[in-house]
Amino acid sequence: MVEAAAVATICAARGIAHTTLTVDLVPGSALQERARAARYAVLGDWAMSHGLSALVTAHHADDQAETLLMRLNRGAGVRGLASMRRVSVVPGRSKLALLRPLLGWRRRDLAAVVEAAGIKAADDPSNADMRFERARVRAGIAGAAWLDCGAMAGSASHLAEADRALDWAADRAFAAAKQMGPLLSWAPEETPRTITLRVLERIVTHFGCSTPRGSGLARWHDHLASGQIATLAGVRGDGRDAIWRFTAAPLPRSRTIN
Repeated sequence: MVEAAAVATICAARGIAHTTLTVDLVPGSALQERARAARYAVLGDWAMSHGLSALVTAHHADDQAETLLMRLNRGAGVRGLASMRRVSVVPGRSKLALLRPLLGWRRRDLAAVVEAAGIKAADDPSNADMRFERARVRAGIAGAAWLDCGAMAGSASHLAEADRALDWAADRAFAAAKQMGPLLSWAPEETPRTITLRVLERIVTHFGCSTPRGSGLARWHDHLASGQIATLAGVRGDGRDAIWRFTAAPLPRSRTIN
């Protein structure tokens, strides 16, 4: 709470409205991931309760470079490697925009602005805690002078453009799907696999189902492409013909136990 108290003091001195929000986390695995989700949840609730349309964070180019390296290390695809977007939505709050206006700034440049304003920058102790992946990646970058965080952040920006282009192509491919009653049909023809995967995402969403994880979507695609019938996320796909057919999967029968 030391950092939060420091921010409250700075805001009070400048007449800036300020609220400190708290979250309770139970110790366990994936602490930083759970903390991130909890922060966005309370921030999203607070912003929406005040009628705000966007949440703004101070993520910068060095954060972006760290995120890119972490996702490269996990074998992420184009969407994941695009890393953080300048404009997106708050996780779990589809109607609340998430803005990151400082993604083009380096950490050192922001630190210089803070120092010039006569403010002592906060130093989060978790940044040096090697139990956390991001801290290890940050230390690795600091020890490799040949790595250019600004260039890596630029690559993430280019990948974000490529991701938007893939979505553009997938939207047009999905537009060729035909609805006949409860049946949706779509011909993959020579559509590249990457685009087809995104079309399948749209098909799942079309039936009002939750978008599945990438690995499950890839397996579903491969079953359909090999001429099989397979179900994913509540959608039954039939790939036995050149035209794939999709319907909502029937609900499993309930059983009464005496």
